[in-house]
Amino acid sequence: MMSTPQPSSPRRARTAIVAGGGVAGPVAAMALRKAGIEAVVYEPYAPGTGSRGGAITLASNGQNALATVGADKAVRDAGWVTPRMIIQSGTGKVLASMDDLPGLPPRVTLPRGALVDALQRTAADQGIEFRFGKRFADAVDTGHSVIAQFDDHTTAEADVLIGCDGIRSTVRSRIDPAAPVPRYTGLIGLGGYVDGTGVPDTGGAWHFVFGRRAFFGYVVHGDHASWFANMPVKRLDRDALRATGFDEWMRRMREAFADDAGPALQILDHVTPEGFTTPSPLEDVPHVPVWSKGRIALIGDAAHATSPSSGQGASLAAESAVELARCLRDLPVEEAFAAYTRRRRGRVERIIAAAARTNQSKAAGPIAARIRDAVMPFVMERFATPEKSAWQYEYRIDWDAAA
Repeated sequence: MMSTPQPSSPRRARTAIVAGGGVAGPVAAMALRKAGIEAVVYEPYAPGTGSRGGAITLASNGQNALATVGADKAVRDAGWVTPRMIIQSGTGKVLASMDDLPGLPPRVTLPRGALVDALQRTAADQGIEFRFGKRFADAVDTGHSVIAQFDDHTTAEADVLIGCDGIRSTVRSRIDPAAPVPRYTGLIGLGGYVDGTGVPDTGGAWHFVFGRRAFFGYVVHGDHASWFANMPVKRLDRDALRATGFDEWMRRMREAFADDAGPALQILDHVTPEGFTTPSPLEDVPHVPVWSKGRIALIGDAAHATSPSSGQGASLAAESAVELARCLRDLPVEEAFAAYTRRRRGRVERIIAAAARTNQSKAAGPIAARIRDAVMPFVMERFATPEKSAWQYEYRIDWDAAA
């Protein structure tokens, strides 16, 4: 376990260990380098092998953060623009439609693996060193540096350690053994990619269908469809989840969407095991009390994991990476970590809470679903206006301002 830190030096950080090379890690390393801090990324998986998964979106605010470190173009080039969301009921009724705010970078959709690959390549092109096959195991804070220990029995030393190791962060548990564990939302996430369904191109629009028994999302780009389903499962049994095979999941989804309007069944008819992502529980961590200790801090899902329903997980990770680097640029380590936490906590926890409310709507029973479908058009018209959503999407960190 991590030792008790001694009083730290007031000098600013000049070197950093970044534990985790998914989304948050490469962005953190690029931002730290821009701040004059040499960062090395330690990642358990070899390039291209560790970040399989469904489609992910980068909202305008996330792209603003990526632009700060020069990674926005690479991500846009790896995906396609999806500036519109259309929300429907299981009967096919359009409950709401929302376009990206004018004047902002449009939302981009791409496979999670493609996002991670683009960020790692961009970081490497900027001179960031990656050391693969390195899973963080423990750390010792000496008071003037941090010594990270990895599961291959190697070590590394730097002025600070940044934990970017995801929702089940080992770094988080080391700085706070009492840290909360992920919370199951009551939904299982499934999804994948398929070609040749015959469903027309959606013109850059994601369609989100609140079905009678489950939730279905899809976007069609040319002949290529990305889709996902959220199915209510009250009790999470991880062993049963792992043991359930492709054919059984397809049977359950066909049954869940059998009475809904829309192309869910048409898309599912073309899904193959090769294009099917591993089912997983939707989870979040509503509040992590301790984001830093001594010379160690958390960003991304390690600090503020929101469920995928927010559409903001990757964007928030990129924001936090930039903000933390800006604070470390201008302040001594512990002051920088404190300033970073103050600036980020309220925003990210507000978004986590909003996603939790969305999850409740996805898991609504028959009576609650009818109420939801009746009131949602009013709620969306009243509260999903550009003015009401600007706090999320217009957000931009002023890199040049003093922390």
